[in-house]
Amino acid sequence: MKRKVFIPLIAVALLLLGSGYKNDYFEIAKQVEIFTTMFKELNMNYVDETNPAELMDTAIKNMLDELDPYTTFMNEQDVESFKISTAGEYSGIGAVVRSFDDKLLVVEPYQGYPADKAGLKAGDEIVKIGDIEIADFKDDATELLKGSARSEVAITYRRQGEVKSTTLNREEIEIDAVPYFNMLDPETGYIVLSRFNSKASEQTEAALVELKEKGAKRIILDLRDNPGGLLGEAINICNLFVPKGELIVSTRSKVKKFNQEYETRKKPVDTEIPLAILINGRSASASEIVSGALQDLDRAVIIGGRSFGKGLVQRPVKLTYGTQLKVTISRYYTPSGRCIQSLDYWNRDENGNAVAKRSFNEFTTRNGRKVYDGGGVEPDISIQSLKNNDLTDALIENQVIFNFATDYYYEHPAPELSQFEFTPADYKDFVSYVRDLGLEYQTALEKELEKLEEENKIGELGEVVSSKYRELTAAIDASKFEALSTYQANIQKNIEDELIKRYFYRKGLYDHYLKHDAAILEAGNVLGNTSKYNEILN
Repeated sequence: MKRKVFIPLIAVALLLLGSGYKNDYFEIAKQVEIFTTMFKELNMNYVDETNPAELMDTAIKNMLDELDPYTTFMNEQDVESFKISTAGEYSGIGAVVRSFDDKLLVVEPYQGYPADKAGLKAGDEIVKIGDIEIADFKDDATELLKGSARSEVAITYRRQGEVKSTTLNREEIEIDAVPYFNMLDPETGYIVLSRFNSKASEQTEAALVELKEKGAKRIILDLRDNPGGLLGEAINICNLFVPKGELIVSTRSKVKKFNQEYETRKKPVDTEIPLAILINGRSASASEIVSGALQDLDRAVIIGGRSFGKGLVQRPVKLTYGTQLKVTISRYYTPSGRCIQSLDYWNRDENGNAVAKRSFNEFTTRNGRKVYDGGGVEPDISIQSLKNNDLTDALIENQVIFNFATDYYYEHPAPELSQFEFTPADYKDFVSYVRDLGLEYQTALEKELEKLEEENKIGELGEVVSSKYRELTAAIDASKFEALSTYQANIQKNIEDELIKRYFYRKGLYDHYLKHDAAILEAGNVLGNTSKYNEILN
């Protein structure tokens, strides 16, 4: 028995030695042996039948939960999904479908693809795929919607309480990195870059060239809601606007081979054209590399809201049986030397939550402007409707805005895009909707107060302080609904975006943006004012 365990452990030890973990290999090998023997004895001796695969899956995921949310184990299905997200192509029904609270919901059907042709709408709850009831299916049900092109899939779904059925023919789905580009005015081009897949730089360059041919003398690049993707594509995007040989990002790791400096390698398209980049709280990772690098190089004016703050780099590592480990290998740093990672997953509070960075280091851009690390990319010009706040995040995460939009869509006939308006009366209805529903979320202050209460710090100060504490928490609770007024601009923009997608698809949303979006209009004004543009960058 010892020999059977010893041979793979020698292989593990040699692998670890070759990877640079010379000081740790014995301890790692020891722990692997302990776990292997424990796992074997558990499955052989436990009183009931065990499922080794489920036990191992749980063990791996719980182990990785102690690290950061980006270090994940990918089974064979996850690996395929990862390939799809980076390649930008797959075969399926052509819709964003996600699981929420054990429900499988259609979030957004793509115009002209099978789900749209079959009449599926955002908000439809899929209850059955083929003969499989979603409620009884424990794995990722979205995988059931994928399949070879031209194959059929039967779907049963619930809409506004009514159960319906349809059959779809799967198709090859192309996910464009640049879903939209157009002219804002005769001299200003607008490009939406929604993801950094393998098509990102190629499609962005094609859009840039075409807009310049149409007369664009300045460019707006919209990275809002872009969660990131391939590092190489982020560098190539920057290369469109800066010369060959320019440092864009560097990575630092405990493994020397992952310490890299990434420079532009190609001839740029245009190093002089005035450029504005739009970001918000859901612009992350590669989006922050592009916006942070071009801000540091004083090549673009950044407009919108503070970005997400993901300064960690992941690398997929192949494991056995087609599985992979997506592991955080390093932090990345923009040209000025700042890391924009906002949460510290390695120093957690008493409740196990990652700690937000509270002290920030100052850096300077090429022209000497002050920028700071540790909290995402801070825009040069802030737009009120794009500023992050706990309430909007809670309304989105709890599907309040999504569900309100679903009901609104079926209660209000489709207008013309030019006539679309979410009125003050409509927002008042939304406030009533939230009040009737009730909404639980914690502000940063509440979290701090709760911590003091758990440590009995409040009670130690006597009844007077305890009474004041109860009054304060009640006041904070009441203020949450007042925040529906305070953050109306931000909340209403999210509602309007959701509704316009329902009525006019994503293309309609971007068409609407060109005439009504505050960040785009501000970008157009700044780019059109040469002295103001230069003043910001200098």
